[in-house]
Amino acid sequence: MKQLLFALCIMSAAAVNAQVKMPAPSPKQTIVQDFALGTIELTYSRPAIKGRKVFGDLVPFNELWRTGANAATIIKFTDAVEIGGKRVDTGSYALYTIPTEGSWEVILNKGITNWGVDGYKETEDVVRFKVPSMKVKQSLETFTMQFANIKPESCELHIMWDKTAVAIPITALIKDRVRAQIEKAMATDKKPYWTAAQFYNEYDNNPKKALEAINGAVEQNPKAFYMWIYKAKIEKAMGDKAAALASAQKSLALSKEAKNNDYVKMNEDLIKTLK
Repeated sequence: MKQLLFALCIMSAAAVNAQVKMPAPSPKQTIVQDFALGTIELTYSRPAIKGRKVFGDLVPFNELWRTGANAATIIKFTDAVEIGGKRVDTGSYALYTIPTEGSWEVILNKGITNWGVDGYKETEDVVRFKVPSMKVKQSLETFTMQFANIKPESCELHIMWDKTAVAIPITALIKDRVRAQIEKAMATDKKPYWTAAQFYNEYDNNPKKALEAINGAVEQNPKAFYMWIYKAKIEKAMGDKAAALASAQKSLALSKEAKNNDYVKMNEDLIKTLK
């Protein structure tokens, strides 16, 4: 009878405990970053220092690290990229690192179902490369990863914890693909002049084609003040101050008509540099 009562007490206590939800000691975070013509998704767990020495102790030097806590950190690309100067196809990969005092080795591996480093196989590595590590003045309590310095064809994945940080370069070679899309679209009746102007000016470093395209864009949209100031900036960059001044004055008048004070100020500031 006493054994039965004891068993019932244990079961009752277990039932109570099952109803209690506690905060995760290393909470999971998922980040989705639009990049180039696709997205990058990162899922990882975030341990805290909690008074411990991190690198060289909690995270030993020269040993494979899950780059976080719990399950393997997963990075997913919806478009092909270059990471660390090496091509990586679309798909999901486990992100491992080997920290040392002066640099980290970064590894993308096929073992996306691994629990941390358990199940890791070097034969499943996709890329390996090294990046320098940096010392920062202020300690960061919670392990943090983020995308930074995001540009049309490049960004960085930052890994930061305690007083250490690394930056992993990621690039996307999209210029030829976008150019092909624009050239195909420009052969149709619905010509994307505005998009073409931005591409030739900002990506392709082709001011002549950019000017041709922006001329078509303002012809299609004669009251688009933001296009007129863009035209003025292209003309200024090409050294045609007179044409740039005329375009900026047109944009200024349209901005005032639209009551867009931001563009009024931008045009006034631009005009000052053209007189």
